Amino acid sequence: MLKRSTALSLVIASLSAPTLAQDLALNSLPKLETVRIIGTQVEAREVSGSSAVVEPQQMQIEVVTDINQVLKTVPGVYVQEEEGYGLRPNIGIRAASSGRSSKITLMEDGILMAPAPYSNPAAYYFPTTARMSAVEVLKGAPLLRHGPQTTGGVVNLVSTPIPERRAGKVQATLGEHNQQDTHLYYGETNGNFGWLLETVQRSTEGFKDIDRSNRDSGFDIADYVAKARWTGDRHALGVKAQYSEEVSNETYLGLTDEDFAADPNRRYGLSSIDQMNNSHKGFSANYQFDLNDAVTLNVIGYHNEFARDWFKLGTSLVDQANSGDAAALAVLRGEQDAEDLGYKHNNRVYESQGVEVNSRIALNDHQIEVGLRRHEDEMDRFQPVEIYDQINGSLVFDRIIEPTGGDNRLEGAEALSFWVTDAWSLTDALKLDLALRYEDVDSYRNQYSTPERSDEPSYRSNSSEEWLPGVSLTYDLSDQWQLLAGVHKGFSPLGGGATEQQEPETSTNFEAGVRFGQDQLFAEVIGFYSDFSNQTENCSMATPCSNGAESGTFTTGEAGVTGLEFQLSNTYEWGRFSVPVHLTYTHTQAEVSADNAVSGARDGDELASIPENLLSLRVELDNNNGWRNYAVAKFMDETCVSLGCNRSGDEQDRTESLFAVDLVSRYDLNSDTAVYLKVENLFDEQVIIARSPLGPRPNKPQTASVGIEYTF
Repeated sequence: MLKRSTALSLVIASLSAPTLAQDLALNSLPKLETVRIIGTQVEAREVSGSSAVVEPQQMQIEVVTDINQVLKTVPGVYVQEEEGYGLRPNIGIRAASSGRSSKITLMEDGILMAPAPYSNPAAYYFPTTARMSAVEVLKGAPLLRHGPQTTGGVVNLVSTPIPERRAGKVQATLGEHNQQDTHLYYGETNGNFGWLLETVQRSTEGFKDIDRSNRDSGFDIADYVAKARWTGDRHALGVKAQYSEEVSNETYLGLTDEDFAADPNRRYGLSSIDQMNNSHKGFSANYQFDLNDAVTLNVIGYHNEFARDWFKLGTSLVDQANSGDAAALAVLRGEQDAEDLGYKHNNRVYESQGVEVNSRIALNDHQIEVGLRRHEDEMDRFQPVEIYDQINGSLVFDRIIEPTGGDNRLEGAEALSFWVTDAWSLTDALKLDLALRYEDVDSYRNQYSTPERSDEPSYRSNSSEEWLPGVSLTYDLSDQWQLLAGVHKGFSPLGGGATEQQEPETSTNFEAGVRFGQDQLFAEVIGFYSDFSNQTENCSMATPCSNGAESGTFTTGEAGVTGLEFQLSNTYEWGRFSVPVHLTYTHTQAEVSADNAVSGARDGDELASIPENLLSLRVELDNNNGWRNYAVAKFMDETCVSLGCNRSGDEQDRTESLFAVDLVSRYDLNSDTAVYLKVENLFDEQVIIARSPLGPRPNKPQTASVGIEYTF
């Protein structure tokens, strides 16, 4: 407790000191707009680290419902698709691998949104993308303002803002596979008060057909949000409440390579009873106080609850069948009876909460932030297993096995974070950003051997504290050319399953690049390098570690990730049409840099889940009279399923590369009403986009939808 009390005293002193700066000017601090961590796309091109903003216009025109598809247009970001709809995305950034997005910092409106960001960061909950107005991605040293994951980057989802006047929207989309999406909101600002009510309702029957079953492979999602805001002369208060629930007939069971080649949209009858049920509640309050013209204080409190039960089959039958086991293949196809098939209730309840205090100070040529966050989270895992037999192709219930051991445990973490940043304008051309972050994390696990938890649990714990410094800069060579560079220390907490002896993942991360901007033309090239002293993988059934573990952490040791990000955008004129073009490319090499006798990793082993090449091209054709057409082409290279697949030469150790094109055509009937047509995966290209969990699975096939949007 002593070290935490000391850090708290430092922060209180830092927050008190600014009251001396009575006569200083603060550069137009917004009222309660801490929901954004970057701002606009123009501001993203001035940050002293690689960053990007997907603006509201792009989100609206592309009718974004799958976060995977929009993030594929951001350099340095890679995603591993799973079920084709982005319900539980796997997002990686630079050196942070993509498994369940557990190695990046995920936020909604600037607040941590993973179910248990420190003890269990795997993002089994992800906000409904259809209700987001923008997406921000921040990389490099500036991300130290956030955390806890500080290696690869931050993804911040910006929800629908409270309208500045009375306004609303009704949007309805119908598509193949009985897709039905509805987005409604209504709100206003009247004097000092503003409010917003919003809902998204989504459903589909899915694109996969289940053997010998009349159950579809789709989902139903309902999401509700309420916001309120009061703004005074020097005070502002905003509150937000969110509730969502989901039922999806989703499985972990994939296909054999042979069956995938014949029909990638098939599902085995063994998975017919698999289903995810979950609900999420989120509450937050944000208070802002302008002490004077130079100092602003923000206090944010948040509380999130997430409950899920993913009832699904766990089996190695696909691996056995791919290895030539004819009996396993016959069981999968329903041609042979089988006993003792285990369907686990992956039943977990998460809770996270915290308070964050942040002060912004304008001091001559300095823009300083000093802040503190106290956070705690926990996960309660109670997972009984139902045993079924397959008889004549049908599933017959047998018995229930009550949970013990790894299926019956409590995990949690307490964390104290402190940060201080300084945006220092040394000259008109040279701007220096200094950052220092402190993370103090205590985690634990209580594991029970009896279902009633009447025994003395086995106990493990881990404590870690890290000081994370960073520095970055921009230098304007001219009105068009700008240099940027930075270095910072990366950190990834181990989670609730860590033992006392384990060390958290740390790295030193470098980047340097150049930007050019003139009129509509913008170009940026950034090179990056991450040097890991202790690279780790977070293990789960969804993304097993390279050693096969499905829980805890696997440490591979020293590793290096080298890459290059490139983006180019311009707007051309073609007769009466405007043609905006945006190109992005990312090249990454990720491998172990030293032999490790403990993990078995060898120098040169390729790291898992990081593609070598990513490419996206977005082209718009706008007649400047209400008719806009988008074509978005995306390429993602193959990836290793597990560490060192480059040594095996086995195709089953890799995913397949994918090139896909989406089209959107939008026509404004009048100033309030627009209709649109969207075709995803225009050329109907389907590949093995993932091999985990439990076998090959495809990306979404060609899918068309139409919709109407009315704003008022």
